[in-house]
Amino acid sequence: MPGKIGWWPLLFVALVPLLRLCLNDRPLRSVAAGFLFGVVYHLALLYWILIVLGQYGDLPLWVSLPALVLLASYMAGYCAVFCGLLSLLAGRAKDQERSAVAFVWIAPLFWVGLDYLRSVLFTGFPWMDLGYGLFSQPWLIQAADLGGHHLLTFFLVLGNCLLVAGLDWRQYRSRYRQRSERRLLLTAGVLFVAVIGYSLVRYHAVATTINHSLQARVAVVQGNIDQAIKWSPAIKAETVDTYLRLSRQVLDGEAAQLIIWPETALPFYPQQDTLIGKVIGFTTDTNTWLFTGAPLYSVTVKKEGEEEIRYYNGSILIGPEGKVGGEYNKQHLVPFGEYVPLRRYLPFLQPLVVNIGDFSAGTVTGPLPLGPLWLGVLICYESIFPDIAATTVKKGANMLVNLTNDAWYGRSSAPYQSMAMAVFRAVENKRSLVRAANTGISGFIDPVGHIMVQTEIFTEAAQAADVPVMNLQTVFTWNGSYFGLICAVLMPFFLLLNRYRARS
Repeated sequence: MPGKIGWWPLLFVALVPLLRLCLNDRPLRSVAAGFLFGVVYHLALLYWILIVLGQYGDLPLWVSLPALVLLASYMAGYCAVFCGLLSLLAGRAKDQERSAVAFVWIAPLFWVGLDYLRSVLFTGFPWMDLGYGLFSQPWLIQAADLGGHHLLTFFLVLGNCLLVAGLDWRQYRSRYRQRSERRLLLTAGVLFVAVIGYSLVRYHAVATTINHSLQARVAVVQGNIDQAIKWSPAIKAETVDTYLRLSRQVLDGEAAQLIIWPETALPFYPQQDTLIGKVIGFTTDTNTWLFTGAPLYSVTVKKEGEEEIRYYNGSILIGPEGKVGGEYNKQHLVPFGEYVPLRRYLPFLQPLVVNIGDFSAGTVTGPLPLGPLWLGVLICYESIFPDIAATTVKKGANMLVNLTNDAWYGRSSAPYQSMAMAVFRAVENKRSLVRAANTGISGFIDPVGHIMVQTEIFTEAAQAADVPVMNLQTVFTWNGSYFGLICAVLMPFFLLLNRYRARS
């Protein structure tokens, strides 16, 4: 997986030992092996939780470490279920002469089905599914515009299974007695090659279209504001000055249609703070559009005359005339990070609200119009949910914008993992994605997933690029999110089929 030591080719062989164990061992032993694999893997993948909770959440190690282990154990539960079901349905616990043909087809389907369930249960946490590991190879991932990153995960698990079947064939060729079994293996191999072939052809076709598409000059500013003092009233003016200085720097000698600042780049409510005057003055002086993250609020008067105030993790688009051209409020909030789930029913969690804030979720809106540009907005955590990006593209967005603040992750692998997932939002919808992060990684991703420019983490940066603006329609945008759902729906069908066969 992306980070300091990740190497993507291992994805094609990494599951082979675990899969061979599931093929040849009993279901209970497979469950145990799957859980052990899952815990070790996710502890290595999500170690940055210690930084989030300890360094920035001020929680002691005796609290943050169990929290990490608990999260890794929850994620490992899906691995354990996968291994147990795979061994039960396609293993050799009851029939030592069984071939690996059913195994080759069932394993990728169940893996993706469980990934889908993990993306929706308990508000969802689809962090770094296997397919994301291929983000750095645009020529391999274009099939994501058919079935999303779930299709690439299916492709990787299928490749590992074919390798297991190849090793098994060499050792126990006599088990593959029926011609239909050999045909099913051949079909799996053809499907594996077809995904690669489609991606290669699609990559070259879209790359040619990109060269002839409309180009928009867009700039991103990375303020690198220390998270520990970001919300201090004493430095909010200094924070604004930093962003204005970097913005003028990137505009020096050339114009840009749009400048983008990160999530909560404005550490104040622009509806009531006079500092917004500085920002408006910049847009009018430079005749430039500015899109920035900022906390927002709304006031609703109830029938009883009481005022209800809602707070949002939001963003605003400010035009050259100094007027707000649109706003977007984050829809998918981070549980225990931006709100406390079920706090109405769990009053003992009330103290957490004081420490983490209490945001409300925004409602689904269309893209923000800016001349020929229609901006589909993803704030931070939303970039890991494919449906949010697909919905805004379906409503007309021709460019995706991801505002984030990855300072919480420190100098860990998490910013690189977050960037990897953003690449797939561009590929799935064939839209450029512009990413502005407080401490990095900021950058520009074209519609085939090529990272055109990216910044280093924890540095000040201001970068501009000509970004392709495209209106291609993809299967994924309209129907691709169903691939994972279909895999999940087929799981109980195979379980019922196995039960029927056992009774027969």
